[in-house]
Amino acid sequence: MLGRTGTIGGRCRFEVQQYCSLSSLPPPCKVSRLRYPAGSESRKYRAGQEVGQMSSGQINRILKANEYSHTLPRGPASHGVLGFHSNILPSNYPGEDRRSSATCLPGCGGLQFGVFDGHAGSACAHAVSQRLFYYIAVATLPLKMLAELERAVEEGRAVPPLLEWHKHPRDHSHPDGGASSFHSLRNYWQERLEDEDGEDDDKDCGRGTSALVNAFRRLDYDLSVEAQVHLSMSSPRRLSLPGEAFSLSSPLRVALSGCTACIAHISNGVLHVANLGDSRAVLGVQEPDGCWSAVSLTNDHNAQNPDELQRILGEHPLSEHRTVVRHDRLLGLLLPFRAFGDVRFKWSAEMLKRVYETRPDILSALSEAVRTPPPHYLTPPYLSAEPEVTRHRIRPADKFLVLATDGLWELMHRQTVVQLVGEQLTGLQQQRPMVPGLGMTLGSLQRLLLERRGRVLSVLEDQNTATHLLRHALGDDGYGAVAPNRLAKMLSLPTELARRYRDDITITVVHLNELDL
Repeated sequence: MLGRTGTIGGRCRFEVQQYCSLSSLPPPCKVSRLRYPAGSESRKYRAGQEVGQMSSGQINRILKANEYSHTLPRGPASHGVLGFHSNILPSNYPGEDRRSSATCLPGCGGLQFGVFDGHAGSACAHAVSQRLFYYIAVATLPLKMLAELERAVEEGRAVPPLLEWHKHPRDHSHPDGGASSFHSLRNYWQERLEDEDGEDDDKDCGRGTSALVNAFRRLDYDLSVEAQVHLSMSSPRRLSLPGEAFSLSSPLRVALSGCTACIAHISNGVLHVANLGDSRAVLGVQEPDGCWSAVSLTNDHNAQNPDELQRILGEHPLSEHRTVVRHDRLLGLLLPFRAFGDVRFKWSAEMLKRVYETRPDILSALSEAVRTPPPHYLTPPYLSAEPEVTRHRIRPADKFLVLATDGLWELMHRQTVVQLVGEQLTGLQQQRPMVPGLGMTLGSLQRLLLERRGRVLSVLEDQNTATHLLRHALGDDGYGAVAPNRLAKMLSLPTELARRYRDDITITVVHLNELDL
């Protein structure tokens, strides 16, 4: 694709590739853990669970295996971003979460960050994490630059890169669809050139909200079309080569799985957040008195959001109101009400019938819950890929942005997250001195001292802010500190048990402005 990749380290090396292999985690096994069974078990840790003991070194190796940090050079090219910290901790095996971070090179420039939460396998999250940023770049580029890209392709010249990727080495293992994904992207910019010919290029860089919506919708449309083309070209009589039809980049596998997405696009001090599903973006704001406030920039797209529930009900006949959402899930199956992929909730009933009746060979390689049609499938589509976009001009008090999949928010409140990040950034020397209350008992004072000691040790332990949050999310002792025994037990749970107590967790913390230390 049209990107170059920066490797981890002090100075970055770059590779320029037209069809580069971008991010991924280890390849999935045959049957992946679904995120939408009708009855999910509690993920709270049970104190009596038998698990192995772990040393502090083992704990750190697990927590820091996927951490990544990147610092941006000061100046206009940073767009007000100092750098970012990121980490990902799987619970499923293989993990279904993905993350992406990149700098937009041409046009108005800017930076993009995203977290992606997959379900029914990792295929859709994998594809979206590698392709969405290109669609956003095409949606925001001035038309004259898109015309230059098209001329380069027509003349057989090297196509200049659109993105500079900032990735952990483990995020590079698998291809992203190669020629087919490039063909879809080229069709997208060709249609922009045809539909918007003659528009004022100066307006293009300011069309942030509509560009993000169009990019999301277009990528989801292309994933669906590519799957239908793949379905029409394949045949039950044709025996696929081992792994050919069901590789991680197989269009059918991508479209039949799904993922949520939460994207931050920052350009010239303006932040746009586009959200699809139940991952979240929270802004860390430092008040004049030094205290920290958490400002939510996203809404969850699920049954817990009354507006989202009414939107779903309003799109279908009154006769379906008892079946559209059952057990707080779409058609009783899917937890998020907006997502990429998941064509089982988007394609026509006729198309799905064709898949289920004629291609059992395809379905047999997928997760069990995907092998049967959804019940009460009467008026599709039921699932939307249109994001909810928030625009925010970054202020001096806005110090950082936390993007995270729902695995973090199930364990921690947003205010706790912001407080932990803020304390790590500013250091404990700025905290107000501890003054014992008049009614404080000796036991209460001891607990307060232990809490303070635990926070000091935790801040010193992790230079990466995302790792700092992971440590507290899994090891919280109830007093704001980390209990090593609890952390060890949570990390040593066997694979078959871990999913009961926590989800995959992906965190990216984007540092904004400069701290007033």
